[in-house]
Amino acid sequence: MMAVSRKQPNIVITGTPGVGKTTHAELLATNTQLKHISLNDIAKEEDCYDGYDEELQTHILDEDKLLDHIESGLKAGGNIIDYHACELFPEALIDLVVVIRCDSTLLFDRMKARRYPERKIEENMDSEIMQVILEEARESYAEEIVVELQSDCAEDVERNVERIQSWLEAWKKNNNNSNTTTTTNT
Repeated sequence: MMAVSRKQPNIVITGTPGVGKTTHAELLATNTQLKHISLNDIAKEEDCYDGYDEELQTHILDEDKLLDHIESGLKAGGNIIDYHACELFPEALIDLVVVIRCDSTLLFDRMKARRYPERKIEENMDSEIMQVILEEARESYAEEIVVELQSDCAEDVERNVERIQSWLEAWKKNNNNSNTTTTTNT
């Protein structure tokens, strides 16, 4: 149980690069009143980096600086946070964590099409196969707010978005029946 005073929830959509996080987040934002927050975009716009990893060809995120930029928005609620990790967000500000998964053969092909370096593909494939992001979500948040969804095709994405929208409607009904702080079981 968690006390909630926001009018809208915060949803994290997470998973290995290439599973379809952004597609899910954009479609969900289009269908709801929630705002899509791409942490990769914010990190670039606000220069929230501690350096660059040449081997993986990726920036090293300054998590504190990034959180400073989004914390007030998270406190207000109404966000869909799109990022490949989830444990950095304060548990009290997150209402649902959706871990998107993908068949490893499809995921490999998606990363190849993005022209990721071999080392980056290998690391991300290992992460997906070993369920690293799913386990991080389960360790960081209450079990009842972590949901694992498969995303191998467009039909999966549509079903997943419908499922999240149903959850959103239930959340609103459970949390906005009064103007005072309420309690919810997610």
